[in-house]
Amino acid sequence: MSDLFLTLLGTALINNLVLHWSLGVDPLLAVEGRKQVHALGLASTCLMLTVGTLGHAIDHWLLVPANLTFLRLFVWLPLSVLLIGPLLRLLSGWLPALSFEGLWPLLLGNAGILGVALLNSQDHQGLLHAMALSLGAGLGFWLVLSLFEDLRQRTVDNDIPLPFRGLPIQLIGAGLMAVAFLGLRGLVKT
Repeated sequence: MSDLFLTLLGTALINNLVLHWSLGVDPLLAVEGRKQVHALGLASTCLMLTVGTLGHAIDHWLLVPANLTFLRLFVWLPLSVLLIGPLLRLLSGWLPALSFEGLWPLLLGNAGILGVALLNSQDHQGLLHAMALSLGAGLGFWLVLSLFEDLRQRTVDNDIPLPFRGLPIQLIGAGLMAVAFLGLRGLVKT
C-alpha cells in the first residue's frame, strides 16, 4: 500500500508530467481564469485516470499477448478521443458550477494523456500501480495548472519590463517552477 502511495506522490510532485517530462504544456499556456483552470484540471485528471487504466489493461491483456505492441498509439489515441465527449458531459452534469465548455480541444491536444498511457505500458507492476501513476499524473497536472494560473495573476498586476511581458515571463516562471519541483527529487528514497 505504501508503494502505491509513493507512486502517487512521486508522479504528482517529483516526476511531474508538465515540469519533468514537458508533456501537457499547451493547455497550460492556453487556459485562463480560475474556474476554467479547475474544470480543465478535473477533466484532465479523470481522463488520465481512465485512459491510463484502460490503456494498461488493453496493452497487457490484449496487445502484448497477441504480439501487437506496435499498435499501441493506434489504440490509445482513439480511446482518448472517444472518451473526451462522454467525460465532459458527465462532469458538467455532476458539477454544473464549473464550465466545461470549450475544453474538448485542450483535452485532445494534451500530450500528457498519451504520455501516461506510454508510461503505464513500460511499467510492469500491475493495474493498481498503473491507476496510481495515472491519478498522480492527473493531480500533478492540476497542481501545476493552478500554480501557473496564480503566477499569471501575479504577473498581470506587477510592473514587468516590456520584453518580458506575456509568454516570456510565463516561460521563465515555468522554468523556475520546474527547478523548485526538482528540489523534491531527494524526498523519496527507494
